[in-house]
Amino acid sequence: MLARNDVFAVGPVMTPTRRLDREQIIGVLIPAPLPARSRPGPAPMPALPAPRPPATASLDEVLIGVARPDRSGRVTEHSLLGALRWPAGHRIDIRPHSGMLVVSSASAGQHVVGSRGELPLPASVRQMCAIVPGQPLLLAALVAHDLLVIHPANTVVRLLVDLHAQVVSGRRVC
Repeated sequence: MLARNDVFAVGPVMTPTRRLDREQIIGVLIPAPLPARSRPGPAPMPALPAPRPPATASLDEVLIGVARPDRSGRVTEHSLLGALRWPAGHRIDIRPHSGMLVVSSASAGQHVVGSRGELPLPASVRQMCAIVPGQPLLLAALVAHDLLVIHPANTVVRLLVDLHAQVVSGRRVC
C-alpha cells in the first residue's frame, strides 16, 4: 500500500534550470506606469427645450398610450398601432432624439412590427434612452405625421418638473 506522501513521476522528469541570476527584465517591453488620474465625470445631459404654450392639436392628431417593455425590449400598444395603420410586418425605423425614441414608417426600415403587434426596441437605443424592462413608457402617436414617439418615464418627469414646481408653490398654472 502507498503512503499519501509518495510521489511518482509519470513520463519524463524535468528538472528546473537554475538561471535566475542571468534573467533580467527588459525595460523596453514593460511600459511605464500611468500617472494617477481622476475618473471623468458623467457626460452632461442635453438641455431640455424651453417651455412653449400648448399647441392647438386636436384629439384626432395625437393619441396617447402607456406600455412597459418586456425583457427583450418589445413594446405592445395595439390601439396606437391600429390608429397609425401599422399591421404586423410593417417596416419601421427607430431613432433616438433628445432622450426619446422616434418611430417612423419606412418602406426600407430596419425593423418590423411583430406578428403580435409588438415594436422591437433595439438594445442600443434602449441603452441611449435609459429604458429598462418594466419601466412605464409614454407613447404618443402623431397620426397625421405617421410617427410614434416613445417617452421614457425619466424624460416625462424632467419635462414636468417645472409644472409641478408651479403647482406646489401655489402659482396659477392654467
